[in-house]
Amino acid sequence: MNRFLLTLFLAAAVVAALPAMASDRITVFAAASLKDVMDEATAGFSAQTGHEAVVSLAASSILARQIAAGAPADIYISANREWMNWLGERSLIRGESPRVVAGNSLVIVAAKAPADRSKPGTILTDGRFAMGDPRHVPAGRYAEAALSSLGLWDRVKDHAVFGENVRVALELARRGEVAAAIVYGSDQKAVPGLSLVYTFPPESHPPIVYLAAATANAGSGADAFLGFLAGPAGQVIFEEFGFAPPPE
Repeated sequence: MNRFLLTLFLAAAVVAALPAMASDRITVFAAASLKDVMDEATAGFSAQTGHEAVVSLAASSILARQIAAGAPADIYISANREWMNWLGERSLIRGESPRVVAGNSLVIVAAKAPADRSKPGTILTDGRFAMGDPRHVPAGRYAEAALSSLGLWDRVKDHAVFGENVRVALELARRGEVAAAIVYGSDQKAVPGLSLVYTFPPESHPPIVYLAAATANAGSGADAFLGFLAGPAGQVIFEEFGFAPPPE
């Protein structure tokens, strides 16, 4: 009888502990261009706090729609304001304003650098080039905006191969399936063998910023992770992987 009661007690203790154990795990939905940063940040955060953090990576638009469909994310990190605002309008992020945790640049990369790097129109019409799909990928929208600003979009768009996120575009360039790709500056630093051939003027496209926020149903550890990203340790990681500091 004593052994039976002890077994019941231990089973009840395990069940009671499950919610607390689950609350230690933070699920982060992050833009695909943040893969390397998130690998390092989640490891550093877990070492510092003991909380486990797991990451799901995709285009900001896909992740936002998944959250809207009920996916259990604690934190959403978007590569532009549009999709963060989209979730905010649906009351799916916490009421406080999302924080900007990093910036970035927009560049053209290629496995074989052209002789003349000063003319993006020439670079992008010398064969096919890859970019994020501008219908829903932030990097693609920045690229379309920059090319339109420079008067090049109508000239080059028929040479474009559209990827489901910016890392797909980067991979196509890395494998030599396209002559060039338009990606973030941080992406170029992540892949050895790809040369930076052109940097778009910052004024040619909206500012590239990464915003992070806790979701409406976030667990208790979400604020700690946001604080880690925005704090000194997180900012060192962003800088290490080629991201710019948050705009003042």
